[in-house]
Amino acid sequence: MAAPTIDVRPARTRPHTDAGWLDSSHSFSFGHHHDPRNTHHGLLLVSNDDRVAPYTGFDTHPHQDMEIITWVLEGRLEHKDTLGNKGEIYPGLAQRMTAGRGIWHSEKNNGDDTVHFVQMWVPPDTSGLDAGYEQLDINAELDKGGLVPIASGKGHDAAISIAQSGAVLWGGRLRSGEVVAVPDDRHAHVFVARGTASLAGAGALAEGDAVRLTGAGSPQLTAGPDGAEVLIWATS
Repeated sequence: MAAPTIDVRPARTRPHTDAGWLDSSHSFSFGHHHDPRNTHHGLLLVSNDDRVAPYTGFDTHPHQDMEIITWVLEGRLEHKDTLGNKGEIYPGLAQRMTAGRGIWHSEKNNGDDTVHFVQMWVPPDTSGLDAGYEQLDINAELDKGGLVPIASGKGHDAAISIAQSGAVLWGGRLRSGEVVAVPDDRHAHVFVARGTASLAGAGALAEGDAVRLTGAGSPQLTAGPDGAEVLIWATS
């Protein structure tokens, strides 16, 4: 059995795309940023930290055979797709799009302020599924503290389901000094979306930092003095 590993990836080391209207930092290879040594961690293939300027956004484009989860940190992002779904994603609203056999969608910022969000992709268990969409406001659950299952394929009472039985996305808006345990799985990906935190075995983490754990158990994560919003994938 391989030795447990804890691999800290500071925000400054992430590949970066600046398209004027889009400022995006990529945790893994994405678009023209390709590094064969950095294509995924466990089942997590994409984790993009995106900022979209006012009155701009992603025009209608296709996806296939992917579970896509969007988590907004600031602002509001309008979603439209070929299933007829239309609405605004805002902080605390969990959203999942199953691309399945194929779906086209757009994501637009129709407001005066920049939208900041994280978009994450995991592959489905089965290709060729029917395309689908699900969303749920979980602000009340987040306000209780601790970690909340945002998206799960493992049967959790999560906000949204995903067609991947080996993956769960946990989220938390942690208060100053609040301590949680990283969910134990073969792979865990801890992302500090806002604020600061410290992780046992990794040390201090700033906003945008990530930690990749492999077989590392369930170390404690402690929010910094101003709190932290964290997104944690636990996958096979």
